[in-house]
Amino acid sequence: MGWYGELLVGFDLETTGTDPGEARIVSAAVVEAVRGVPARRREWLADPGVPVPPETTAIHGITDERATAHGRPAAEVADEVAEALAAHWTRGVPVVAYNATFDLTLLAAELRRHGLASMRERLGGGEEGPVIDPYAMDRTVDPFREGKRTLEAVCVEYGVVLGRAHDAAEDALAAVRLAVAIAERYGDVASAGAWDLHRGQAGWHAERAEGYRQWLARQTRDAATAPMPGAATAEPVPERGYGPDGAVA
Repeated sequence: MGWYGELLVGFDLETTGTDPGEARIVSAAVVEAVRGVPARRREWLADPGVPVPPETTAIHGITDERATAHGRPAAEVADEVAEALAAHWTRGVPVVAYNATFDLTLLAAELRRHGLASMRERLGGGEEGPVIDPYAMDRTVDPFREGKRTLEAVCVEYGVVLGRAHDAAEDALAAVRLAVAIAERYGDVASAGAWDLHRGQAGWHAERAEGYRQWLARQTRDAATAPMPGAATAEPVPERGYGPDGAVA
C-alpha cells in the first residue's frame, strides 16, 4: 500500500476572510491520522489582532468576542502551527489540506507579518512538502464533473463523512479521509508517490493561474469592442478564483 495507507497529517485554518495575503488566523488544527483514523490532534484558537467580521463568524462560528477573550496571541499560534508542520515534513510525513494553496499562503503571510522564521528557514532551506491537496486531486481526476467543489460537496461525492463543516479539526480530518478515498478510487493516484502528487498539483495550479491570467487579458483587450450592457455575449465567464468555489476557509 502506498502513501494513503501511512501516516498523514491534516491541516486547516479558519480565518477572518478570503484574501490569504490579508486574512488572519482565527483557529487552526493539525490532525495525525492513518487511513482516516485520527491518532492525535492539536488545535489552536487565536486572537487575530483585528476584528472577526460577522460574515465569517457565520461560517466558522467563532465570534470576535470569543477570539479576543480566549484566543492566544496570533504570533504564538502561527509559530506553533509552522513548527508542527515543519516537524512532520522533516520526517517525510505528507501534509494534507483542502485547497492547500490558501492555507499555506495565509500561514506564510502571518509568519512574515510577525517577523517569524519562514517555513523554508525552519526546514533548513529545503522544499516545503510533500503537500497533498484533495481539491487539486479531484479537479485533476474528474475535471468535467458538474457542481460545486467545496469540501462538503466533494466529501459527498466520495462518501466521506464530514463532521461540523468549517471546524478546523473536522475539516483537517475530512481532508485526510478525502485524500484516501480519492486514492482508493483512482489507481494512478494510489500508485503515485507523495512527492509526485505534490509536484503534479503545483503544475495544475500553475496551469489554472495561467488560464485565469489569459482570460483577464482577453477582457482588457476586448473592452473597447465589448457589447453594450445587456447585450448577449458568447464569451464564457470562468469559475472565479482558486479557492474551493467560493468557500471561506
